[in-house]
Order: sequence, then C-alpha cells, then structure tokens
Amino acid sequence: MEEGVFVDEPDLTGGFVALLGLKFDEASADRVVIRWQVRPELHQPFGIQHGGVYCSVVETAASVGGALWLGDRGQVVGVSNQTDFLRAVRDGELTAVGTPVHRGRSQQLWQVEVTDGDDRLIARGQVRLQNLTPA
Repeated sequence: MEEGVFVDEPDLTGGFVALLGLKFDEASADRVVIRWQVRPELHQPFGIQHGGVYCSVVETAASVGGALWLGDRGQVVGVSNQTDFLRAVRDGELTAVGTPVHRGRSQQLWQVEVTDGDDRLIARGQVRLQNLTPA
C-alpha cells in the first residue's frame, strides 16, 4: 500500500475472511459480531478447530471495529494479539463478539469472546491496534 493512502471501508467478503467462511452479523464502531462453521479444513491434525482460526477471527473482529471507529482519520494495524483457547470444538457454529475496551489517540484495545451454539465460552482474546494517521 502506498504511503498516505487509507482504506475507507474494510472488505468483509473476500480474501482471508472468505477462506475462513466468516459471516458478519453486525459491524460497527462499537460492536462486531462474526459467525462461522467449524469444518474439517479448519481443524488441526487432531480433529479440532485450529487455534490459529480463533486468533484470526479475534484479530478480524477487532480490526474491523477499530477501522470503523477510526474512519477516514486513518487506518489501524494490529500490534498485539493475545488469544486464549478454552474448549475444544470439532464441529458446529461459533460466534465471536468484539467490543472496545479502550479507544485512544494512538491505540485501541478490543476484547473478543467466542461462544458455541450453547453459549459456552470457547475462546477469548484481546487485540491492541495502532491508529495510523497522516502526519
């Protein structure tokens, strides 16, 4: 990306989002809700959801919400992703809900909780975003 060029709206349909099969139920500056199906191609070798998928969804939810909040003032980039895996999942639908913890001039902190169809906490994470604004 060229220096000084900022993205107006995040692409919520293509690329890695499409590869993971993510569906956005809600995407705003205050809350992001993402659903996806656990399927064999997202499993690790022992037949459960790969932890990298959780990390990716956590970062996606935080980045989309953070970008929508920052708007045309700049763009955001993830600088830290801390994701905990709490339950093994082999199949079914999961839902991630991201909400802001802190939104400041230079950084944002978002938390994301992933639950299953029975509303059990499966994973949780937080992402620190750097706000990149033109000088």
